[in-house]
Amino acid sequence: MKTVLITGCSSGFGLDTARYFLARGWNVIATMRTPRAERLPASEHLRLLALDVTDAESIRQAVAAAGPIDVLVNNAGIGVLNALEGTSMDVAREVFETNTLGPIAMTRAVLPQLRERKAGVVVNVTSSVTLKALPLLSVYTASKAAVNAFTESLALELKPFGVRAHLVLPGRAPETRFGENAQPRMRDGFPAPYAALAQDVFAEWAQSTAVTHSRDVAEAVWRAATDPGCPMRLPAGEDALALAEADTAEA
Repeated sequence: MKTVLITGCSSGFGLDTARYFLARGWNVIATMRTPRAERLPASEHLRLLALDVTDAESIRQAVAAAGPIDVLVNNAGIGVLNALEGTSMDVAREVFETNTLGPIAMTRAVLPQLRERKAGVVVNVTSSVTLKALPLLSVYTASKAAVNAFTESLALELKPFGVRAHLVLPGRAPETRFGENAQPRMRDGFPAPYAALAQDVFAEWAQSTAVTHSRDVAEAVWRAATDPGCPMRLPAGEDALALAEADTAEA
């Protein structure tokens, strides 16, 4: 029976991905900053571990406690929505520490065992905002685009060892806690010169019916983990698929 370790399982994509793998008979190591067992079904195949992907010692302890794993899913992330002028450097560093350096640190910690066994998969969950530039997301997009580039280069490094690396790119997911998650980093609001732009962005989102659901992401992660022939990049969700198709057509 194979084992997957998933970061950021307290809600949204990570939580549904953990449920998805559990339902298909995998051993699941679900990690959260503060583990809450009630969020996942009781199962002998489930283990919850505390993990903060911005803390080196937390990563070391979690990977040691996890033991051998077959698939690492780097899903943990934080959001921010603001103009660059409204984003402090402290917030920018916080976003990159979690969204960019977190997956890099987790992957680095797990890779030796995958390389030695000459088998395994790393799945990095980023975002479809990397497929099309959108306003008020410059710092967030940069943090995710860096992981895209990292993963594509990493895949070339790992190929000789039989280890795969893939990207899952979700679209906008209103049912998740992205907005709530981003609120602490937006407490000062939008700078006055950008207020009209922000209103236009929110109005456009309100009219959009094409969105991503957590199950879309779970299915894409499952495919990346189990299908050796799947593409490097897997858009997840109706809106993400549309953006990917448009990106391909323009290429």
